[in-house]
Amino acid sequence: MIDPHDGKSIGIRPPRTRADIILITHDHYDHNASRVVKGEHAEVKAAEGELDIRGMTINAFKTYHDEVQGHKRGENSIYCFEMDGIRFCHLGDLGHTLEDDLISEMGNIDILFIPIGGVTTINAEQAKGIIARIAPRIVVPMHYRISGLGLVLDNLENFLKDIPEDLIYRVGNEIDFIHDDMVEDMEYWVFSM
Repeated sequence: MIDPHDGKSIGIRPPRTRADIILITHDHYDHNASRVVKGEHAEVKAAEGELDIRGMTINAFKTYHDEVQGHKRGENSIYCFEMDGIRFCHLGDLGHTLEDDLISEMGNIDILFIPIGGVTTINAEQAKGIIARIAPRIVVPMHYRISGLGLVLDNLENFLKDIPEDLIYRVGNEIDFIHDDMVEDMEYWVFSM
């Protein structure tokens, strides 16, 4: 689980899930509610470096929640890890573009979770620029306006408007897949809320 919220403080239902590991990209109230996650879990908050947690190697990279090196909203951690031959990368509440050196350090990414809602993170256009540079196989947009959300953010359609419809997959609330299921061309997976 990455960045669990409590639901109530932002106007939506809390997640109903169990986890062995919880990664928290930054210590803001809408991202650090590990208490709502069931199970005996290890917790990592805003880390940097290579971490070995319960037999899993996680690479954490320090970034910022704003464009002025954290002076407005603090630091943010990017987490990259591999499971079953699939490399995941979660950008958290990234608030700025990424340096080429950092993108290179992150390695080849299969599935990229990227904020698109602007206001307190990168916006849709900035996200598209980062996506083009990382070139993942699957893009999962996150941190955008949904019904009931008490935070002011841009909506998903603003991000999707220039993406061909045949590259957008609305995958429900969860999806099972293996490495062999992934295609070479970039796809956009939109999860329901």
